[in-house]
Amino acid sequence: MSNYKNPMTVFKFVSASLIGIILFLFPVWWDGDGLTIPIAWIAGLLGSWLENVLPIMTLSIIVISAILSIIYTIKYRENDESTIMKKVFNISVYWLLVRVIGAIFAIMTFFKIGPEMIYSENTGGLLFSSLIPVLVTVFFLAAFFLPLLLEYGFLEFVGALFTKIMRPLFTLPGRSTVDILTSWVGDGTVGVMLTSQQYEQGFYSRRESVVIATTFSIVSITFAIVIMEELELNHVFGFFYLAIILAGIVCGLILPRIPPLSLIKDTYTEAHDESVDLENIPDGYTPITFGYENALKQAYDAPGVLGFIKKGGKNAIDMLFGVLPVVMAIGTIATIIAEYTSFFTIIGMPFVPILEFLQIPEAQLTSETVLVGFTDMYLPAILITDAPEMTKFVIGALSISQLIYLSEVGGVILASKIRVNIGTLFIIFLLRTLISLPIIALIAHIIY
Repeated sequence: MSNYKNPMTVFKFVSASLIGIILFLFPVWWDGDGLTIPIAWIAGLLGSWLENVLPIMTLSIIVISAILSIIYTIKYRENDESTIMKKVFNISVYWLLVRVIGAIFAIMTFFKIGPEMIYSENTGGLLFSSLIPVLVTVFFLAAFFLPLLLEYGFLEFVGALFTKIMRPLFTLPGRSTVDILTSWVGDGTVGVMLTSQQYEQGFYSRRESVVIATTFSIVSITFAIVIMEELELNHVFGFFYLAIILAGIVCGLILPRIPPLSLIKDTYTEAHDESVDLENIPDGYTPITFGYENALKQAYDAPGVLGFIKKGGKNAIDMLFGVLPVVMAIGTIATIIAEYTSFFTIIGMPFVPILEFLQIPEAQLTSETVLVGFTDMYLPAILITDAPEMTKFVIGALSISQLIYLSEVGGVILASKIRVNIGTLFIIFLLRTLISLPIIALIAHIIY
């Protein structure tokens, strides 16, 4: 028997995978929280316990990130053995500027100083008080426990089972199934976090990681219910979520095959091992037996308890100090543009004839909300609450299927190691809008 085929390795694989599945993929219904996953529920519970100190924690993380980034970027020490410090804080001048801007916005918002447009409840205040505190707890817990899915063989096992489905349909490896389920059942930001980790470890190419993050890291079912309740569409929830699922599947089939996603090269990080092929099943193996063997090989080399804690701690530091300042900076700027300018109203005008062709009521009003979701997913629902029910159905479902919004998921993508620029994100957002809109409108006409 090979060294890796022993009871201890099997125990590591099975136990870590089961705990990871329960935390990240097992949907549960909690009173007051709706359908969610345990890791998100625990994060919410932690957030309620830390409610009084979360603002100062958030401010501290963002400001410390900016200060250490200045130190490590301007005066980088080659003999510094603190690799996690290098990884998190030794960044390019562009990202240094973004983190500094994020820190300035956080200080202005916390102390309510400077122009009100920066710290108002619909701009910086929204980010600092409502969105980022949630990210603090989610990032800490999710990043800490992610090694349960990444390090102990679960992805190797799932990858072998789903490669023959994911590769021909969505041009993705089978292991991406876990990222997708984590997003749809749990949280889109956790899905992006998982995808970024897999890219860094060499399991995804840059193209694959961008496709997963921008095509499948959709908000959870719970957030879809929040949008639906805001628009008073509870009585058509089945059709509402069906529209989101169909639009998401069609986008997943089309977008990876057209620019800009199709033009991204399949390049890998230095961690990629070309000698390891986890997709082509050798003769004499079934998908289950091949996946199980690869899972045991991975679990055999996986860290013990102390190694797990160390790995999870590094992940948490990387996400908290690397992502939060970027979300604060980019999200605040985006919401300021949406709140205080007519930019999105102007660029939404070309959608008027499209909406009229699709026979959506109040096409002019609707066009003003079609693209504003790029800044924040909740804004379209707020702006369209007084519209006819069919219009609310279309815009509500569209805002979710558009997926990319800078105040959270888009900001996390930009701050991740995947490194996709904001222009590319907007093009993908626009394409998702154009593909999703007719599908959602068709379902709306069926029920109204």
